[in-house]
Amino acid sequence: MNEAEQNSTPPPIDTSRPHPARMYDYYLGGKDNYPVDSEAADRVMSLFPEIGTGARINRTFMNRACRLLAERGIRQFLDIGTGIPTAPNLHQVVQEVAPAARVVYVDNDPIVLRHAEALLRSTPKGRTGYIQADAREPEKIIEGAGEILDLDQPVALSMVALLHFLSDEHRPYDLVESLLDSLPSGSHLVLSHVTGDFDPETWEKIVGIYRESGVPAQVRSRAEFTRFFEGLELVEPGIQVATDWHPEPGDRKPHSPVPLYVGVARKP
Repeated sequence: MNEAEQNSTPPPIDTSRPHPARMYDYYLGGKDNYPVDSEAADRVMSLFPEIGTGARINRTFMNRACRLLAERGIRQFLDIGTGIPTAPNLHQVVQEVAPAARVVYVDNDPIVLRHAEALLRSTPKGRTGYIQADAREPEKIIEGAGEILDLDQPVALSMVALLHFLSDEHRPYDLVESLLDSLPSGSHLVLSHVTGDFDPETWEKIVGIYRESGVPAQVRSRAEFTRFFEGLELVEPGIQVATDWHPEPGDRKPHSPVPLYVGVARKP
């Protein structure tokens, strides 16, 4: 069963400036982007040609993490910063394990909503929904999620490749804490985050490209990323670069470290 977003008429798509969801789609080889997105993405790729590989590794991490949580009994997922649908989507991954799983997607780009209405199809036993909201609107997100999810039962909160688009002035640590405060014990936090630890100069330039586009980007160190998990119980193997988190047999590891820290943790 699928749920329509509360506002049936999405806001107009702004094609005057790049949007991270559409740039990410371009990195993945998608076609749901505009010239303004591809131009900015090409500038990033000129500095870091492997960003497409990094985007695919990030998607793989999200799928592995959420599948693991479904296998461990989590039946509700709140995915903030969904992006343009790319198969397999989160609900397809977890409902393969648990057909009755419920998934709520959240994004602020109207083009994501238009795809969500057409593509995010749940199993008959499960449920999917979509909330048109900015990540900096935790009250709106939790209120909307509560119409589909049972917030008295554990929820996996996924904010994959999102928090590096929130600089410190937007108080990302408080945002994560606020969202987790609304979820019960046994809930989990799933995060990935770009880092400049391995090549600070390149990532300073890339952050500059995003900020010129109006996106408040900020890469963070391992210590800064770890801070998001304060008070939580990290799932093994703890904080890792994405390729080292539950790798599967046959995975080919890039020659250079992927500049993406990941982690999953349980709320006590």
